[in-house]
Amino acid sequence: MRSPLLDLPGAVAAEAPDADVAAHYGDLFAEQRALVRGEAVVDRSNREVIRISGADRLKWLNDLTSQKLDTLTPGQWTRTLDLDLQGRILHHLTLVDDGESVLAHVEPGTADSLVAYLDRMRFMLRVEVTRADDLAVLSTATEDFLVPRSELPEHLGRPLAGLWAYEALRIERHEPRMGLDTDHKTIPHEIGLIGTAVHLSKGCYRGQETVARVHNLGHPPRRLVFLHLDGSVDTLPPHGAPVIFESQEVGTVGSSARHHELGPIALAVVKRTVPVDAPLLAGGVAAAQEVIVPPDAGRNVAIDPALRRRIR
Repeated sequence: MRSPLLDLPGAVAAEAPDADVAAHYGDLFAEQRALVRGEAVVDRSNREVIRISGADRLKWLNDLTSQKLDTLTPGQWTRTLDLDLQGRILHHLTLVDDGESVLAHVEPGTADSLVAYLDRMRFMLRVEVTRADDLAVLSTATEDFLVPRSELPEHLGRPLAGLWAYEALRIERHEPRMGLDTDHKTIPHEIGLIGTAVHLSKGCYRGQETVARVHNLGHPPRRLVFLHLDGSVDTLPPHGAPVIFESQEVGTVGSSARHHELGPIALAVVKRTVPVDAPLLAGGVAAAQEVIVPPDAGRNVAIDPALRRRIR
């Protein structure tokens, strides 16, 4: 659903899967600085919203997904994962309960599959799952909020930052994005979602066996890293570009961006065995890595505290 904010003079559309919102409005770094100062909002209305209503909604979601949700209070934002039986991530939900319904936003193009799965799991419980296409996501640097989609044009007069500004700050926060920094094999330990989207001492849910086994007995095969890229290169490594160590492909680039202070940066997923201080090539660009998920993650090892910052 194309955002009306793309009609703003100077707005440049982002690329898929974000083509329905603006990448920038003409001045990337000024937009980033305004976002950091809390003076701008980001149009993320291409994200899809679902609504889960009914008296049993919180306990039901608690039983189906990775986060402890049965005690969630109205107005409290959190994150949870829908995993498959092997513990691989299918959906990443950012959600809030408004006292009557749970409202969750997910990546563009993923709401229908999530609604279909949840609808199959309702059984006789008092829950109803629908798309909430009447709502749109706006964000500051640290918060998400939902507004009626019909009110988006009213934000044309507000200071706006494009999605590129938001993505640069997201990468700086070491926060992975589903579908960009993950693939069909990704498990939560690999990208540091233990604690932020996975509660380790709640009841059973689909995929919990893998989460518990990796946490208590083993190591995930891959790990998320933050890359400081060579600033003398004009281009950023694209999504999916190979990460090379000693002439061997050891991973792939997920997201990359230009940061107003750090310069070109990226997130990548590499093999666990890659030395943490090893220089890398990311899509042909020299890169120094910063550890996010340590190689021994999975044996009750704490994850980078930066990953524990929750969006409110």
